[in-house]
Amino acid sequence: MSEEILINFTPQETRVAVMAQGVVQELHIERTASRGLVGNIYLGKVSRILPGMQSAFIEVGLERTAFLHVADIWQPRETGGEHGRDGHKPIEKILAEGQSLLVQVIKDPIGTKGARLSTQISLAGRMLVYLPQDKHIGISQRIEDEAERESLRARLTALVPEDEPGGFIVRTMAETATDAELVNDIAYLRKLWSDIRDKARVAGAPACLYRELHLAQRVLRDLVNPDTSRIVIDSRENFQKLQSFAAEYTPAVSPLLEHYTGQRPLFDLYGVEDEIEKALARRVELKSGGYLIIDQTEAMTTIDVNTGGFVGLRNFDDTIFKTNLEATQTIARQLRLRNLGGIIIVDFIDMENPEHRQAVLSEFNKALARDHTRLTVNGFTALGLVEMTRKRTRESLAHVLCETCPTCGGRGEVKTARTVAYEILRELLREARQFNAREYRVLASPQVIDLFLDEESQSLAMLSDFIGKPVSLQAEASYAQEQYDIVLM
Repeated sequence: MSEEILINFTPQETRVAVMAQGVVQELHIERTASRGLVGNIYLGKVSRILPGMQSAFIEVGLERTAFLHVADIWQPRETGGEHGRDGHKPIEKILAEGQSLLVQVIKDPIGTKGARLSTQISLAGRMLVYLPQDKHIGISQRIEDEAERESLRARLTALVPEDEPGGFIVRTMAETATDAELVNDIAYLRKLWSDIRDKARVAGAPACLYRELHLAQRVLRDLVNPDTSRIVIDSRENFQKLQSFAAEYTPAVSPLLEHYTGQRPLFDLYGVEDEIEKALARRVELKSGGYLIIDQTEAMTTIDVNTGGFVGLRNFDDTIFKTNLEATQTIARQLRLRNLGGIIIVDFIDMENPEHRQAVLSEFNKALARDHTRLTVNGFTALGLVEMTRKRTRESLAHVLCETCPTCGGRGEVKTARTVAYEILRELLREARQFNAREYRVLASPQVIDLFLDEESQSLAMLSDFIGKPVSLQAEASYAQEQYDIVLM
């Protein structure tokens, strides 16, 4: 499937859309004022150790202290010279408060949580990922052919001298790489690591030693694949910068770069702006007439599949099966488009036929195979739900572009005008029992005031008679429906 990558630059942010068959498959946004931290390397200082949680807080110079779990501490094995994760050794035996520590961000701060760290450093190049602490050669799981995996392992082993430290993971881009390209990647990554170590020797903790490439450069390094037909950039200055970057680090990508000079905004031309709006909606329409409901919470994301107005096939079972099959493709795309991560629960429409369930699961796994992010699918549960996880390293699209609604506080609902009116009546009674005012004035939204002037006028009059004081009303157009004030006159 041929892909196009569109890159839109403004001084405030960079936006990237990955297109396939004219449809947006992925969206990436990076703002100048708040660049992501994943991949950054810091010389940190241990500020607090929590033995009960087997974790530590590390000061790395960010707004919030970062978090390091014992499972993310890379320790040399006691036997042999290799390195490995030793989860059995308590964190209080490994770290001490005030200690300096070389760490890398593996997960951006999300919500109220600080960045998550690891002491296992990895540096990504175009063809390879360098692991300076681990003498090991691994192959990307996305390269499935066993003969190809062994061939790549043998080629890289021959190119890496025995006496040099560190290991490598071969990325999918290396499948078509020449030995010269692999050697260049090895040299670049080793020099980068050497520079980082030199900085660490003279820096005082906390200090940033290495900052990950900005979004447009990461696109050239990580997102371009053999299916990519072109990369369209709408800024001349940044087009030239990316040309220089590609010429030095990713020469094979250079011919794909194009500068867009049209008058119409690039994202408008390809319908990306409309897709961004749709990606923020709770409801996603299916072509058949069915639809998805996507709800993102702190703990997990739930996706509910519904038939909606689709009644086109001969029997109900076939209608359900067709809707679920169509939903698998749309769900896989929405996960990438919205950058949804963590625990994800998919509630497909119940299917009685076991063959239908297996076919839907198989189609779902096939659709998810195009995802660059690591994920696991656990199949149908006893309740007919599909449980899955998708690695979350950066904020979702909604969290980048939106904030909690100040009116409903994130509930997605507001109290009705009648509910607020009854609250006001109760509050008036409380105020009357505490204070001996001459008059009470209610300031509320126009909807609530209209209700008091019409359907609830008798209720207000009865309360006024009961407390023996007049109650006046004042509509405030700027008030949200749940907002009100009672003024003692």
